[in-house]
Amino acid sequence: MSTFQQPDPGDRPARLRVGVIGAGRVGPVLAASLQLAGHRPVAASGVSEASRRRAASMLPDVPLLQPAEVLQRADLVLLTVPDDVLPGLVEGLAETGAVRPGQLLVHTSGRYGTKVLDPALRAGALPLALHPAMTFTGSPVDIQRLAGCSFGITAPEELRLAAEALVIEMGGEPEWIAEEMRPLYHAALALGANHLVTLVAQSMELLREVGVEAPDRMLGPLLGAALDNALRSGDAALTGPVARGDAGTVSAHVAELRRHAPQTVAGYLAMARATADRALAHGLLKPELAEDLLGVLADGTEGEPR
Repeated sequence: MSTFQQPDPGDRPARLRVGVIGAGRVGPVLAASLQLAGHRPVAASGVSEASRRRAASMLPDVPLLQPAEVLQRADLVLLTVPDDVLPGLVEGLAETGAVRPGQLLVHTSGRYGTKVLDPALRAGALPLALHPAMTFTGSPVDIQRLAGCSFGITAPEELRLAAEALVIEMGGEPEWIAEEMRPLYHAALALGANHLVTLVAQSMELLREVGVEAPDRMLGPLLGAALDNALRSGDAALTGPVARGDAGTVSAHVAELRRHAPQTVAGYLAMARATADRALAHGLLKPELAEDLLGVLADGTEGEPR
C-alpha cells in the first residue's frame, strides 16, 4: 500500500501544456497518462517512422514538430530520449534559445539526475528527473502498468512537491534518489530487470532444445514463485543445486551447457559463483560442501573465451 498522501490541491501543478521530445516507448505513454490527469499534450517530436506512428497512436491529433517548436508550445516538456543522447540534446536546445524561463523540463533517464539539465537551468528552466521503474511497450497497456509504479525522482528542494504531484497524477509512487546515487540506482534496476530478460530467454531456448513445446508455460509458475519469494525473503529464498552444495549436479550442468549451448556457460558460472557467495554468507550453503562446489565453478572457467 502506498505510503504517500495525495498532495493538497494547492500543491498540485496547474493544468499544463505537455510536449514530448523523443516519441519512443516512454514519452507518449507518460504524456497520455498526464492527459488523463487533466493536462493537455500539445506537441511531440520523433525521428524514426516507428516513433511517429507511436505518437500518432498514443497522442492522436497532437502535431509532430521539431524539438524547438515543441518547447515553444509546451509548459512541461518530457525529454524521453536515450541516455547517451540526453546531454547533447539539452545543450543544443539551450544554445538555440528554445528554453523558456519557468518551463518545466523533465527527463526520464535513470542514469542522470538534474545536473544534466544545467544548461537549461541556466536558461531559466525548472529541472526534474522522473524515471519510471518499468519496462515499456509503447502501447496503451503501459498506462495501466503505471498504477503503483515507482518513479526514481531527483529534483531541487523547491520543486519536490511539484515532482511528487506529477508522479502521483500518473498513478506512480515517488522514490527520492540523491543526485550522486543515480548511476548506482540505475545499475540496480538494470541488474534486476534487463539481465532477467536475458536469463529467461536463454532458459526458454534450452527447454525448446530438450523438446518442451511450451517453455513459457513451464517457466511461468516457477519464475513467478521465485520472484515472489525473492521479493519477500531476499537471500532466504535461494534454492537449487548451488545453494545446496550439489557439486556433482553443477558439474553436469556445466558439461551439458558446454556441449549444447557454449554461449551460456560464462553467464551460468558467473551467476553460480555469485549465488554460492550469497548462500555462504547467509548460512544456506554448508562450508564443508562449498569447497567442492567452488572447485567445480573454478574448473568450469577452463576453456572459456577470453
